[in-house]
Amino acid sequence: MYRIFCESYENYKKNYAAPDVRASIAEPFELIVNTDKFETAREKEALEYKKLCDMLHYASRNTDRYPQLKAFLWTLSSRGMLPQFFGVSDDGVLEEQVKLAVSFFKLAYWE
Repeated sequence: MYRIFCESYENYKKNYAAPDVRASIAEPFELIVNTDKFETAREKEALEYKKLCDMLHYASRNTDRYPQLKAFLWTLSSRGMLPQFFGVSDDGVLEEQVKLAVSFFKLAYWE
């Protein structure tokens, strides 16, 4: 599941470049696919780290609506990526991020 996410994210990035709104929605995903960036952002408590944690928190609270997220969150937890609420992200953005992640699992951006 992690591999599907990572490869789908890279394909998604090819289609939507900044400053496209769709690109900005996926920005926190960069920390998921690049664990070195994740560790650096976590140590600094950077905004992108907080956005990712908010997204993971939102996802963990919506596994009833998106059951695919359960296994993905478990996979991320083994990498130290845990849900945490910082409150820096809008609920509308969080919903779009979760929908995008689910579309990755449905192979919408798989090549």
